[in-house]
Amino acid sequence: MKGRERILATLDGQPADALPFMPITMMFAADHVGVKYLEYATDYRVQVDAQLRVAEDYDFDYVSVISDPACEAADCGASVKFFPDQPPALDEENALLADKGKLSTLKAPDPSSGGRMHNRLKALSLFKRRAGGDKSIEGWVEGPCAEAADLRGINALMTDFYDDPGFVSGLFEFVLELELAFGKAQIAAGAELIGIGDAAASLVGPKFYEELVWPYETRLVDGLRASGARTRLHICGNTRSILAGMGRLGCDIVDLDSLAPVSQGRREMGPRQVLLGNIDPVRALRNGTPESVYDAVAECHREACNRFIVGAGCEVPRDTPAANLRAMARYAREHGTAELQPKADSSRGLP
Repeated sequence: MKGRERILATLDGQPADALPFMPITMMFAADHVGVKYLEYATDYRVQVDAQLRVAEDYDFDYVSVISDPACEAADCGASVKFFPDQPPALDEENALLADKGKLSTLKAPDPSSGGRMHNRLKALSLFKRRAGGDKSIEGWVEGPCAEAADLRGINALMTDFYDDPGFVSGLFEFVLELELAFGKAQIAAGAELIGIGDAAASLVGPKFYEELVWPYETRLVDGLRASGARTRLHICGNTRSILAGMGRLGCDIVDLDSLAPVSQGRREMGPRQVLLGNIDPVRALRNGTPESVYDAVAECHREACNRFIVGAGCEVPRDTPAANLRAMARYAREHGTAELQPKADSSRGLP
């Protein structure tokens, strides 16, 4: 099977010859081809070359345009700091919406207007020409909580949940419009899977997640799927208190960070949800040995059962030993998608 076929079979609940292998690589990919990260994040040709090379050399089943969380915010006019060999970062002290009143005049930019979003669209078009049907092509958007934090500032947004939930809802409406337009443009450019990064959602707690964040994540997922894309949810951090809600979103793939046990994710989300993860990127992947990495992935597979994609809890660190990443690939290739069946769970009536 080709990588794209392997992923689609898994998402459709069909047998595949091996487990899909979909680790997130950004700085690792740039280092792998010997380019500075500023080039990787801002020049679509550099990113495409790096992603295709790392996918070929480590037998990934997909390529992705994920680079940093400042893409959409930069095009909205946010202050972004750029560094020669580190990811771009939002300027928290000069947040675009430090004054909440500016939201009423803020306009969502056209993704094709020549900014950083346009660079991502160009990457997808080039992936489509060069990766064809061999690798699954993944686009990426920020989730409602993450993008709101990028525009407002993470500390101010967390306070707003308590002090001004009406403003938070209004900001989320703006973000939803922005991200749906960006996602649809990525689908038109060649993405068949859209990753949704909503890291800030792990900080809000279950009450605010259910009342304010989840409804907008749902509308984003539904809108992207209605436009023809599969969806992948990626929320970094400790998501243990919101796993059930994450499972109810209906995403094709849910990533689990190392702080959220795969066994709990399976229990909370049921037997049909495809789970990805969740070995610790630093302690297990970067600092481990090929043998310990292989065993860590095996444990994740046992906890997830047969609806599982091999990957780390978050981005592969840039200085991860090549042998450790290849150990993950080896586990994926040596195990099929129907080897482990879900265990009985009488509390949820699962088979």
